[in-house]
Amino acid sequence: MTLQPKPPRSRLDPEPMPRRDWLGLSGLWSMGGALLFGMFGMLKLPKAAVLASPSKKFKVTLPETLAAGEAFVPSGRSVAVFRDAEGVHAISTICTHLGCVVKPGAEGFECPCHGSRFHHDGSVSRGPAPRALPWLKVSVSGGILTVDEGTTVPSGTKVA
Repeated sequence: MTLQPKPPRSRLDPEPMPRRDWLGLSGLWSMGGALLFGMFGMLKLPKAAVLASPSKKFKVTLPETLAAGEAFVPSGRSVAVFRDAEGVHAISTICTHLGCVVKPGAEGFECPCHGSRFHHDGSVSRGPAPRALPWLKVSVSGGILTVDEGTTVPSGTKVA
């Protein structure tokens, strides 16, 4: 087997790139890509990345057909509003055990997650819930009820 000599290079053939030049160019391209990526990230900064959540205070209009002692749960809220002869009150429907949303029923409230049960006044009738459902602040202004989910009041506090 005989080795053939390499054919002479044509002057039109490109010069081979040395490894050092290739590494330098790849570093520059990487830096340029990182800067470009960073610029796209900076363009998103003026826009707030906070999700809007509903206000803790909301207005409620109770239906005329609501019977005394029957729970009214406004859509999209974790609150049960009651009307009776003594006045109006609101109870949170967030279980005090692990934060599940309790469902109103004939005997009070029941937690679908772990089986806690509460009376209509929010007191615990069966565990594992450690304490009663909190009563929420209700105010009346011009015949319109305003419930504040962020403010608790002592159990038994009702507004006329």
